[in-house]
Amino acid sequence: MTARQTPLHSGFGSTSTAAQVINGIDLHGKTAVVTGGHSGIGLETTRALAQAGATVIVPARAPDKAREALSDIAGTEVARIDLLDPASIDAFSVNFVASGRSLDLLVNNAGIMAVPLARDARGYESQFSANHLGHFQLTARLWPALTRTCHARVVTLSSGAHRRAAFDFDDPNFERRDYDKWRAYAQSKTASVLFTIALDRRGEPHGVRAFAVHPGRIETNLQRFITMKELQALGYRNKDGEIPEAQRGLYKTVQQGAATTVWCATNSALDGIGGVYCENADIAASVPADHATPDGVLPWAIDLTMAEQLWALSEAMTGVRL
Repeated sequence: MTARQTPLHSGFGSTSTAAQVINGIDLHGKTAVVTGGHSGIGLETTRALAQAGATVIVPARAPDKAREALSDIAGTEVARIDLLDPASIDAFSVNFVASGRSLDLLVNNAGIMAVPLARDARGYESQFSANHLGHFQLTARLWPALTRTCHARVVTLSSGAHRRAAFDFDDPNFERRDYDKWRAYAQSKTASVLFTIALDRRGEPHGVRAFAVHPGRIETNLQRFITMKELQALGYRNKDGEIPEAQRGLYKTVQQGAATTVWCATNSALDGIGGVYCENADIAASVPADHATPDGVLPWAIDLTMAEQLWALSEAMTGVRL
């Protein structure tokens, strides 16, 4: 059984920007947390939410660097977090919950992509740890703050890369199979969608709704571990190191890349909806596993049984429960 994926025909599209989708929305009095909200599409997400009136807290591994990046955006605060370090996640969350604030928007935006094999202190593969387990723990620890308001939303960044791999429950940390950085990235982004589905089922009775986002193909620091040779081998660059003409229409600016996140976080058309994968500022269509074009969400990312299986595994691996 899979989650329902019914496009709303929102009126926005692949070229819509974060500023356009949030135009006319007032977030004064709202509080948001945006991980990785000081660079790339995270920075544009922070900018859009803050300019609409929200107070935006940006937990970052390098707080000084984050403060510098956010210096021109009023209404932002910076704290420290390292998604590969459970103690760091707990410290940030305990401080936030103890402040008595309600949390209206949690944007699980930070992540790493196609990195060489590395493991956190527990031995967990780093992309699975940072992209999924860290945000799983953060969301669970911030649950008291999310449930203080009756209309909270959790937006988690996934990727069209989920089509490269289902989640491997037999060997999620590449302990027995050969490490493939692209499969590791892909399964972590499949996990982001499965997490969203299971979270929404738990959150709906409390007014907490969850959304997974494919931002599109954007050039940011996220790709810093990918060499030009690899990009050329994948067909993302030609022999001159440029984006091939036929692919240029697939790329977005960072302002366009942040649009779906901001739309999921703020648009009233999503009231009463949750547990869905979104792209191009709309709910994506469900497509079959052999779907050829890079749009839609594949069956293994929206399987309800797998979502519950991943939730149980995540609890066991982190020792954290709602």
